[in-house]
Amino acid sequence: MPKYEIIRATLYNQIDYINKANRLLFYSPALKCINAYQPFIRPPCSESVQNLSQTQRERLAYIEFRLLFLGEVGRQDLIQRFCAAPAVATRDFAQYREAFPNNISFNGKTKSYVLGNEFSPASKHFPDQVLTVLAHGFGDGGIYTGSSLLPCELPLVLSRPTIDILAPISRAIHQQKIVSLDYRSHTSRLTKGEIAPFALVNDGLRWRVRSYDRKSNEFRDFVLTRMEDVSVIHESTLQKHELPSADIQWNRIVELDLVPHPNQEHAEIIEGDYGMIAGVLHIKLRASIAGYALRQLIVDCSPSHSLKGKEYRLWLKNHLAFYGVSSAILAPGYKV
Repeated sequence: MPKYEIIRATLYNQIDYINKANRLLFYSPALKCINAYQPFIRPPCSESVQNLSQTQRERLAYIEFRLLFLGEVGRQDLIQRFCAAPAVATRDFAQYREAFPNNISFNGKTKSYVLGNEFSPASKHFPDQVLTVLAHGFGDGGIYTGSSLLPCELPLVLSRPTIDILAPISRAIHQQKIVSLDYRSHTSRLTKGEIAPFALVNDGLRWRVRSYDRKSNEFRDFVLTRMEDVSVIHESTLQKHELPSADIQWNRIVELDLVPHPNQEHAEIIEGDYGMIAGVLHIKLRASIAGYALRQLIVDCSPSHSLKGKEYRLWLKNHLAFYGVSSAILAPGYKV
């Protein structure tokens, strides 16, 4: 099992994650910046591309990205993105044209390259990655995002953990160490404790960390913004019962069938919005976070689809699959 996973499910990319059911709310194995975009170029016919370095392949992938999603790309774009010398940029365009001549054409008026009439992608593009890049940009070689490539409006983020909290938590996840912290909860004031964090979880509203809690002797979710005075205990060692493999709810995968809500009109539109097959959207979620996901997706989880309101576009058809799921209490309308 990877050392850690990042769990991401935002309102603007949730549909693409759902369509990749096994990847919904699972992202592993390494901590990557939000603007990372490294598509895989399929094995080309041209030996001149087949033998290129990874850095050169990334530049060719960037050329294709701008062609496909912006319709044009110029030498200056490549120079600015990769700090490449003009001669290097010229060579990259020549190599791309040699390998994929139908994908690119030169516009003499604008002195730039445009999308070819018989374009066929040479890279594998995932919608969620593409939307992230269009909204946040590629960045400029660092871990932070650059400016958006297109006008975009994103969901308002009201809860953000501070770097002073996030940094030690992420280090502890990566190094598999215990964390000492002060924590605020609804049931108690600020209390001291020790946790063994192993995964970041975004429930759509707040960032949490899945951890073993040494105080309660069970696995729980801790909200990052409720933490204070966080420090990594470097000499600590995780016990067997504190490892992710011992977290039953985390390792249990529940399979859920979502259908258009019976109270909604135009079921065919809902089916198209969510990419349903035969009127059903089949998703797989970890039991520990399934309730968060269905709350975020505003799914009616009542047995008789009794929740009213236009916001409930989906209904959980097989609600019995939620039996024994700890997070089910968070799902709209679910009752034991």
